[in-house]
Formats: sequence, C-alpha cells, structure tokens
Amino acid sequence: QVHLMESGGGLVQPGGSLRLSCAASGFTLDYYAIGWFRQAPGKEREGVSCISNMDGSTYYADSVKGRFTISRDNAKNTVYLQMNNLKPEDTAVYYCAAMAALWTAAQAMDEVAFDHWGQGAQVTVSS
Repeated sequence: QVHLMESGGGLVQPGGSLRLSCAASGFTLDYYAIGWFRQAPGKEREGVSCISNMDGSTYYADSVKGRFTISRDNAKNTVYLQMNNLKPEDTAVYYCAAMAALWTAAQAMDEVAFDHWGQGAQVTVSS
C-alpha cells in the first residue's frame, strides 16, 4: 500500500527553523519527483518546492527561495524540507506529494501531475 507521511511540523517563532520530513512506504521515493505544497487558511494550495527524479534539479517558489531547501535521503526513503528564517506568512498546512512522471526543474510544478499525497503537517510561525 502506497503511503506518504509528513512529520516535523509545529509552532516556531519568526526567524526560527523547522525541518519537515516526508517518509514513504510501499514504494521507492527516488523514482519519483517529490513536491512540497502548502495551504494557508482561506488560500489556495501552492507549490513550494520540488526535487527532480531525473537530474536532481530543484524548484523553489519565489516566496521561499533562499530560505527553504529540499533534499533526499534515498537510504531512508525520505525527502526533507529544511525551512529557515521562517515568517508568519509561512504558516500553513504543508503537504508532500509524489509524481511518477519524469520531471525536472525546467518544467512547471503542476499539482494535478502528482500521484500520491500525504495527510499534511501544520506549521505555525508566531511569536
């Protein structure tokens, strides 16, 4: 059974850091492009970051560029999102998703292309 699970969310003060983990069971993550999305209250879900299953290229939304870093640990079948210098506007439920189709950062990060989704992890940035 294919399953993705996010962990590492929580409450952090502005300027703080969190690392989200996306662990897979039932399939091997390194064959998939993995994306992180987020949805804040009253807003549409947006793509935050994605890592390729072809060449290791990465995509970051402008709002997180320079602050967030996506990475893989194939031995642990896990993808991470390191989030530094967090801001109140980063508050959202964060979802990881896996795409079987070949993807590189030269392509758009289209959520309809993702095949499997986690349940989400809450990140709250507040003083």
